[in-house]
Amino acid sequence: MKLPAAIAAFAFLLAGCAANPPAPVASPPVAAPTEVQILAINDFHGNLEPPKFNIGATAPDGSHVQVPAGGVAHMATAAKTLRAGHPFSITVSAGDIIGATPLVSALYLDEPSIDAMNLVGVELNAVGNHEFDKGTSELKRMQAGGCERYTSRQPCALEPFRGASFPFLAANTITPDGTPLFPATAIRLFGPVRIGFIGMTLKETGSIVTPGGVAGLTFADEAATANALVPQLKAQGADAIVILLHQGGATSGGYNDKRCPDFTGDILPILAKLDPAVDLVVSGHTHRSYICEMPRQGAHPLLVTSAGSYGTLITDIRLTFSPDRHVIGERADNVIIQGEPYATGQGAVPLVQSFPVFAADPAVSALVSRYVDAAAPQANRIVGTLSGPVNRTMSPDRENTAGDFLSDAMLFGGRKAGAQIAFTNQGGIRADLIPAASGDVTYGQIFSVQPFGNDLVVLTLTGAQLKALLEQEFESGKNTPDKPTMLLPSQGLFYSYDSRRGSGQRIVEMRLNGKPIDPAAKYRIAIGSFLATGGDNFTVFKQGADVTDLGVDLDATEAYLKTNPAAPKLGRIKNLNPAPPPPAH
Repeated sequence: MKLPAAIAAFAFLLAGCAANPPAPVASPPVAAPTEVQILAINDFHGNLEPPKFNIGATAPDGSHVQVPAGGVAHMATAAKTLRAGHPFSITVSAGDIIGATPLVSALYLDEPSIDAMNLVGVELNAVGNHEFDKGTSELKRMQAGGCERYTSRQPCALEPFRGASFPFLAANTITPDGTPLFPATAIRLFGPVRIGFIGMTLKETGSIVTPGGVAGLTFADEAATANALVPQLKAQGADAIVILLHQGGATSGGYNDKRCPDFTGDILPILAKLDPAVDLVVSGHTHRSYICEMPRQGAHPLLVTSAGSYGTLITDIRLTFSPDRHVIGERADNVIIQGEPYATGQGAVPLVQSFPVFAADPAVSALVSRYVDAAAPQANRIVGTLSGPVNRTMSPDRENTAGDFLSDAMLFGGRKAGAQIAFTNQGGIRADLIPAASGDVTYGQIFSVQPFGNDLVVLTLTGAQLKALLEQEFESGKNTPDKPTMLLPSQGLFYSYDSRRGSGQRIVEMRLNGKPIDPAAKYRIAIGSFLATGGDNFTVFKQGADVTDLGVDLDATEAYLKTNPAAPKLGRIKNLNPAPPPPAH
C-alpha cells in the first residue's frame, strides 16, 4: 500500500534523524583549582654579604651535612628560581629587614638593604621591632626615600636613596591620632582569588627598642588587632587572610621539619586567639625556622612558618583554592639559600651539591659590591687586640663572655665620669668577637658585636636601687623567672640569684671588688642609652641621678681595645638554681 505523500515525507525525515542523531550538548568545562605561591623571609637584618652561617640538613643519602647559606645576591636568584612557572606569586617579609645590621649596611643607614630588597622583589613588609632602631622619622624615610637627616650619620652618602618600592604594614603600631603608622592591610589579586594581608610587629616593641625612638607610639595586642581587621578584609572581597607577624616561636626540629616538634614561644597565645578566617601566619623575631600546622576546631589547620634569619632560608608556601575560592590545601617548605662556600677557624664549609646552589644575581651583586668597597677602609681598620675570642653562648649561670667584655669596655670608657660598674643587656650583643691569630680586631668586627649606635651613659643609683634593678631581670614586663633578661656585669661586680625565691627576693648576694653592696651608698653605673631610658623593661635605670652622656658606646669599645685587654673569664654571675624550674601547674 502506498503511503500518502505527506506521511511518506515525514517518515523519511524520521529515518534521517535515526541515522544522524543530534550532537550531544557539551558540558561546561570544570574550573581548575588556583594555586598561589607566597615566598617569605624574615629577620634579614641587613646581611648583604653571606653571613658565614650554615644550615644543618640531611642529604639524600641520609648523611648529615652543613650547607653554607645566605647572601642577598643569592637570595635574589633563589626567589627568581622559585617563582619561575608560577603565575600567581608574591614575596613578603615578616619584619626586621633593617636594624641591628652589619657594618656594610649600617654605615649607610641601611639604604643598601632596602635597595637590595627592591631587587629581590619583596612586595610587602610587616615592620618589626628593629625597624624602629633609628626612630620613627628615619623609618618613614626608609619607606619614602629622600636624604633628610635624622641620625648622626649622613644619608645618601654613596648615592641617592629612593626608598622601598614595597609598602610597610603596621596594623598595631598606633600613632597619637589613633591611626596606624603605616597601612594596616593590603589586598592582592591572584587570578580569581583575592588575598588580604595584615602586617604587625610584636606588642612589646616599645619596651625592646630605645624608648625615644618610639615616643608617642603604642603597640596594640596582635590577636585583637588582626581579628578586628578580618571583617574589613572580608568586606573587601578577601578569599583568604594572611598575617605577616613579627613574633615567633621555636621547635626542637630541623629547618624544614614538618612535625613541628615541641613548638613553644610567645606566638602560641596569639595563634590560639586568632579568628578562624586566618589561613596563614608568616612569623619571625625569634630567628628560628619552622613549618607548623596548628589544629583548630571548625577550620582547617593554621599554617605557621618562619625562615630563620639573616637571609639563609626562604619559605616557599602554596595555598590552593577551589573554584569557589575557598582554601582547600596548603603546604610550605623552607629552602636553603646556598650560594658560596666559606672558611672558618675550624676549616672550610664547602658547597653541598645535593642541595640547590643559587648563583649570585648580577644586579644585586653590583649593588653589594659598591657598598662593600665603600665601607672597606673603615671595616678593615685595626682598632686593637684581644687575647682570645668572646662569644654569646650563655653559661648555666646565664652569663657570657661577649657581654662581660662589652661591660668592661663601657666601664673603661665611663671612668672619666666616675663609673664603678657597667652593664650590657643580653639582646645588645649581636655577634661573637673572634680576633685574628695575631690578636688583631677590626672596626668591622666590633661594629658587628655592637651595631646599635647607643650613647654611653653614666648615672648614679643607690645600692638599694641596684638590687631592685637586678630583680627586674626576673620580674618586669616580659622578664620572668622562667625567661629572665640578664644584665651582664663588668669586672669587679659579682651577684648571685635564685629564681625559685619570691618577688623581690631573687637577688641573694651583690659584691663590688669583694665588698657587699651597701643599700644606702651611691654607685656610678655605665650603660648604653637604650638601657638608660628603660629598655628591656629595666625601668629602675630611669631613676638614675647625675646623668652624664659620653658619646657613642662603640668609641669606648675601640678605646678599650687599644689597651690590649685580656678576654674576660666567666664567674661574675652565680645561678643558685641551675636546674630548669619545675613546670607550672
